[in-house]
Amino acid sequence: MCGIAGYQGNKPNNLIVAMADAIGHRGPDNQSTILLDNCRTSLAHARLSIIDLSELSNQPLWDVAHTYCIVFNGEIYNYLELRDHLISKGYSFSSSGDAEVLLNLFIDQGKKALNHINGIFSFAIWCDEDKSLFIARDQLGVKPLYYAIPETGFIFSSELKSLLHDTSISRELDRTAISHYLRYLWCPSPMTPLKSVRKLEPGHFLEVLNGKIIRKEQYYTLPQHESIQCSLNQCKSVLLDTLTQSVERQLIADVKVGAFLSGGLDSSSIVAIAAKRLGAKNLPCYTIEFDGAAEEGMQEDLPYAKRVAQHIGVPLEIVKVSPDIVNDLPKLIYQLDEPQADVAPLNAWYISKLASEQGVKVLLSGAGGDDLLTGYRRHYALLNEKYWSWMPKSVRAGMKYGSGLLPKQIHLLRRIAKAFEYCDLDMNKRLPTYFHWLNSSKVNDLFKVPLVNITDPLIEHVDALPDSMSALQKMLQLDTKYFLVDHNLNYTDKVSMAEGIEVRVPLVDMAMVDVAASIPDMYKQHGRHGKWIFKKAMEGLLPNDIIYRPKTGFGAPVRPWIRNDLQPMVDTILSEASIKERGLFDHAKVRELIESDRVGCIDAAYTVLSLMSIELWCRQFVDPAVPTPMTQW
Repeated sequence: MCGIAGYQGNKPNNLIVAMADAIGHRGPDNQSTILLDNCRTSLAHARLSIIDLSELSNQPLWDVAHTYCIVFNGEIYNYLELRDHLISKGYSFSSSGDAEVLLNLFIDQGKKALNHINGIFSFAIWCDEDKSLFIARDQLGVKPLYYAIPETGFIFSSELKSLLHDTSISRELDRTAISHYLRYLWCPSPMTPLKSVRKLEPGHFLEVLNGKIIRKEQYYTLPQHESIQCSLNQCKSVLLDTLTQSVERQLIADVKVGAFLSGGLDSSSIVAIAAKRLGAKNLPCYTIEFDGAAEEGMQEDLPYAKRVAQHIGVPLEIVKVSPDIVNDLPKLIYQLDEPQADVAPLNAWYISKLASEQGVKVLLSGAGGDDLLTGYRRHYALLNEKYWSWMPKSVRAGMKYGSGLLPKQIHLLRRIAKAFEYCDLDMNKRLPTYFHWLNSSKVNDLFKVPLVNITDPLIEHVDALPDSMSALQKMLQLDTKYFLVDHNLNYTDKVSMAEGIEVRVPLVDMAMVDVAASIPDMYKQHGRHGKWIFKKAMEGLLPNDIIYRPKTGFGAPVRPWIRNDLQPMVDTILSEASIKERGLFDHAKVRELIESDRVGCIDAAYTVLSLMSIELWCRQFVDPAVPTPMTQW
């Protein structure tokens, strides 16, 4: 697990060193660069040693014939089987790591090698014979990769902050992408806040020659097959067996492995399975005690995490935090590389910091369960559409109008208003709105110059799906392809790697994705129970009060923060002078939004946080010559 960077074109020779330094936190064990092709191509690698801790696995790494060179970020979980196969074909190895296996597999099979890899990765391979670069990202987007093609040539990196050390890259903001950050709080791939920078989509590869992309191709698509006809017991058995194999695959490491443990179903299940293989005493687990959660009326995870730890017998480290949100927010935005308006990453960051201090290099995470098997409130809301979606559009329009008049200060009424905000739309247009925090017309209203001809990747994706797919299957496609990748996995990677921690996600495994897609809807969202089949599968392995506990997210009081602790920052960062200087938004509309939220006329705390995150991002990534963390706001 590492950081990679490189370029091909007319770049200054010292650029690659600056790029490597910018991602040094991702790989504190070794940092190396190489100049190739008369300095027109360069590669950089920052290594976090997980498998084969010797110098033989340092990168950039050449094959034995010194024809191909790789920089690789990630883990190949089936590398031992692949290694044995390659040895049987006559390939030799100088190391015992997975990077050299990946390199030789590519030499043997070219792009077809991607079809045989089970792992998480982004990598670049240089071919000295034809002077080309081959660059790929894993099937499910666990590992990030950014790229740009300014006039000086192609450039890529694991992190945007590293990429922008190339000052030839334009800093022009992508207003369409900015609108998505306001609408969703994150931005669908391949867009970033900058027009000039793209994210390589999951399951895609690039071929680069002479500083230009000569081919971009998708090698993997999410499964769209029909649900299989199976009994409850059959589905339970297949799901548990697949998850067990996934967890066991992902325990491979030459360093200490630990785990996140919130006390929820996902993390608890992974800990239970991992503890059987490693031994409970050998699996340090980490949870959060959030100071102030009880006062805000939020469900605390800590009692559940303690209950699971006691039941399984694993050691539990409790990270007690009182976030200094005023100072932590700019730091968080800098690490995320994108203006994601969510404070949930703070949890993973605080835990990663303690784990790193204690010598743990790998943490198992429960991310992905809700995206594959249901579990979010929107999945239950979608199930309840059967009570009203059949009504004529005119009646649904009346329901929308009436629900919009409900007061937003009351939690339940706020959710009802949100549930019916888009009920007049047809199904394919309505599904993506479940991810909205602000509707499109209100987003557009905030811009100084209105946006025109804006397309929504989520709507385009739903429209391209087969009509035979159920609404729930279509929504889970959006969850897995976009929300999981561009929100959850992005922040998990960025904040953990900021502390030199590798996070593995057994629920987001190729086999798990395939099995989850085949399970009938009725076994996923079963009445109020999301992940019902998963819960049934874990009965007997975990206590029922853990399996059927209320679902919680990160208990951070965002709304009170915006209206109290963060109010001075809001007024400064989103001041009239600041907004006019940036030139993106209409100050009067922004101010109206802020004031309406403060008096409780609307619920716009997350939109205010998004506006502030965008400005904080610009001050750190656009205004300086190279990305620079803020020391004061």
